[in-house]
Amino acid sequence: MEDGAGRGLERQMSMDGKVNSSNGSGKAISIPSCCLKAKLSDPETDAKCHSTVVSGWFSEPHSSSNETVKKVYFNNPMWPGETHSLKVEKVLFKEKSKYQEVLVFQSSAYGRVLVLDGIVQLTEKDECAYQEMITHLPLCSIESPQNVLVVGGGDGGVLREIARHSSVKSIDICEIDQMVIDVSKKFFPELALGFEDPRVHLHVGDAIEFLRHAPKGKYDAVIVDSSDPVGPAQELVERPFFETIARALRPGGVLCNMAESMWLHTHLIQDMISICREIFKGSVCYAWASVPTYPSGVIGFLLCSTDGPSVDFVNPINPIEKMGDALEYRRRLKFYNSEMHRAAFSLPSFVKREVEALRDCSNSLKKVDIQ
Repeated sequence: MEDGAGRGLERQMSMDGKVNSSNGSGKAISIPSCCLKAKLSDPETDAKCHSTVVSGWFSEPHSSSNETVKKVYFNNPMWPGETHSLKVEKVLFKEKSKYQEVLVFQSSAYGRVLVLDGIVQLTEKDECAYQEMITHLPLCSIESPQNVLVVGGGDGGVLREIARHSSVKSIDICEIDQMVIDVSKKFFPELALGFEDPRVHLHVGDAIEFLRHAPKGKYDAVIVDSSDPVGPAQELVERPFFETIARALRPGGVLCNMAESMWLHTHLIQDMISICREIFKGSVCYAWASVPTYPSGVIGFLLCSTDGPSVDFVNPINPIEKMGDALEYRRRLKFYNSEMHRAAFSLPSFVKREVEALRDCSNSLKKVDIQ
């Protein structure tokens, strides 16, 4: 779902962690864990969400007088009771990798769409909002970032955005699924051009294991372009994962982590912030951006800094407008600017009430006169 191609990462167990049931004929069938979770929340609903595309969405082709039209429906336990459909003009790719089902189709409204395990990761039309914000919110908040790690991000879009920063000397990316990388290079060349940068070092494998072996204090910034916390991806919002990230960051280093929708997941956001406030001894803030093809139309970002030089996430110390060529590097910025950066930390009243421990960012925002 939410959020970029790396959002299918860390699903090694999703193909194997299935529970046997019966289809009524006595023959055992497998029910994916996400469907079991949905069934627990609604016992009267059969776990049938994996009709043709696994983990939440299903495709239902039907014929019209002129052509076959395919609709993809959103029905995932992370956002129960909601359906989002995109009209599919043509399926360009559909195959199962070792970890997940990978689907690419041409939509009528959003261009090409990448789907992993039935969850939309990106579309050509609105990918700019997610990729630019998850990258520049952290990198514009610190001076001269040099070493950056991307967790997930197999489409290359985050790499493309990091490459705008001339101070960066080394970019590590750990993506578990080689097929996601290959498919992105073929069908999404404007994102995958990020892999062409000579500063990029690709590691195909388990990001959690990669972080365990990362040198202490190596990175100025870590950007986690992760999947939703369903099944094995639950690890990506739990304490041990954040502890390994904090260890890999230098003093005053920053994390930007995909953090769901404030309209749907304030309980999850609260849990993540509570954990990170205990682990990261600097600032912990929450920001958000509009992405039309994600559930509820918005996505959030959790920004944290380790103990060390103070980081004011709200007010970019390293504004991209002063970087000259960064604005036009390979592809003109479409969404991010310093005004959007500051505005991203303005939170609705209900979020301030429901998600505690956001006062630091609110106080920083009060100091800024946003014109």
